[in-house]
Amino acid sequence: MYALEINHVSKIYNNKFKALDDVDFQLNPGDFVGLLGINGAGKTSLISSIAGINSFKGQIKILGQDVLSNLVAAKKQLGVVPQELAFDPFLTVRQTLVFQSGLYGVKNNQAWIEELVARMHLEDKMDANTRSLSGGMKRRLMVAQALVHKPPLIILDEPTVGVDVEIRKNLWEFIQELHTQGHTILLTTHYLEEVEKLCNQIIMIDKGKIIAKSSKDELISKANGLPIFFEVETTAGLFSESLRQLIVNKELNKYTLQLKTSEEIMLVLTQLQQDGIKVENMNISRPKLEDIFLKYLGR
Repeated sequence: MYALEINHVSKIYNNKFKALDDVDFQLNPGDFVGLLGINGAGKTSLISSIAGINSFKGQIKILGQDVLSNLVAAKKQLGVVPQELAFDPFLTVRQTLVFQSGLYGVKNNQAWIEELVARMHLEDKMDANTRSLSGGMKRRLMVAQALVHKPPLIILDEPTVGVDVEIRKNLWEFIQELHTQGHTILLTTHYLEEVEKLCNQIIMIDKGKIIAKSSKDELISKANGLPIFFEVETTAGLFSESLRQLIVNKELNKYTLQLKTSEEIMLVLTQLQQDGIKVENMNISRPKLEDIFLKYLGR
């Protein structure tokens, strides 16, 4: 059974705008998937459809439960951290989490609520009204709220926007723990380094269509045509004349070369050695996920 099935899903709004165009993919239990796309690509429309907020054509199932025909059962398997901050301003943090638990029929989960609050660094705000929280605190409360019923499928839509670096690091450590415990996670973020570090699968969406879906390693291995930048620092700034056409930048004794393949690195080092030039330091910059993403978009 898939953790999430998206079967030929399309969404057209009343203004005739097609936000989703025959989107089709599946997530296996335990996947950690990055959903990448620029603003307006269809990410939020897709998440809203999975959560049962949007109407759509096609079929969406969460652990076998059909979102259109059995929404209540499907939503019990799902926790969503949306981009929009939405709370009852008159409830405290504690009341918000207890109320959210009740919506899912969960009782006597005080220990889990306290753990969530601690992991989100909100212990001193347990009895504070949500309207008094900063933007970053509200974002963390949204994460806790989505996890009160321990859903097997977690969707995180830009969860670290407005969160400082230290809290962001702690949040991802917690999310990684949930992943190792078997939770399936779908993440959207503009911090591509997060996707590169955390996710084992990547889906790219543009103009409502899936343009790429593969493992992270497969996607990076397909980075044909993207350059490799090789920085090499030599004694006294000496350099081989036969390699000068590869230079794209020079700073003091350091040269940056643009190469097409990894094999060219050894050719460069061999030529420098043959010319009696000593290499003091070197660094290799391979194509990053952001470069590959832009290549798929044709930008």
